[in-house]
Amino acid sequence: MAVAVAAVTALGGCSDDGAKDGASATPDASASASASTGTPTPTNPPSGTATEAPGTPSPGQTPNPGTSVPPEPAPSTSAPAPAPSASTPAAGETLVAVTRSGGIAGKTATLIIKGDGSFLRLNAKAETVDRGKLSAAALTKLRTALQKADFPRLPRISMPKQPVFDSFTYAFRHGGYEVAADQTTLPQPLEGVLGALPSFEPS
Repeated sequence: MAVAVAAVTALGGCSDDGAKDGASATPDASASASASTGTPTPTNPPSGTATEAPGTPSPGQTPNPGTSVPPEPAPSTSAPAPAPSASTPAAGETLVAVTRSGGIAGKTATLIIKGDGSFLRLNAKAETVDRGKLSAAALTKLRTALQKADFPRLPRISMPKQPVFDSFTYAFRHGGYEVAADQTTLPQPLEGVLGALPSFEPS
């Protein structure tokens, strides 16, 4: 009986070892298929390898419609401020204003001529003394004189080196420009403007 049990045990051990040996000797099915076809078995990329983020277009590839692209900045449309214009003013706007001061009496008077030829005479306190209106011919003469004077090119101030007693000083304002001059150093173009103005003294 003892011999029979030992023999059964020995055979069972041989059978198990044989199964184990057969399992270890049998190659993996996928490895056998790779060996027979010559195709390498795909492997996962090594960890740490950089890959493109989802939705990132490759060079030359059109981005997906849902991908937001920042807009390009619009070109600047700013422009420099325009220079004062000496264009013809509207009927109710000031065409020219001239202030005369000094002289023997030392009085100050101002003439303000509008675009339609109407004008005001003001005293030293800027109070209206009287009103009037130029004829069409006189207004045309004044406009022509102002155009020939070319205010943008006139010197801003024309005064003698030494003060001249009892002389008049004039201050002109036209087309956004202001010009001041003594009567002894008055630029010639402004003489035509003075000649086209009504009298500074009320009639």
